[in-house]
Amino acid sequence: MLNPKLRKDITPGLKVSVVLKLDQRTGKLTEGIVKRILTNSATHPHGIKVLLESGLVGRVSKIN
Repeated sequence: MLNPKLRKDITPGLKVSVVLKLDQRTGKLTEGIVKRILTNSATHPHGIKVLLESGLVGRVSKIN
């Protein structure tokens, strides 16, 4: 099982659901394909921050 809080489990091209900055209060998920990983640390308690191919930036909540 892949963990959205571990950087090593997220790779470009992976289909994920992210929480965008503007949706943090509601927790609304947005689906997309990872273009680039933005978090430098190996783990993050709120999920790894990624840039989606759509140009949106969010923290990975679920790996689809």
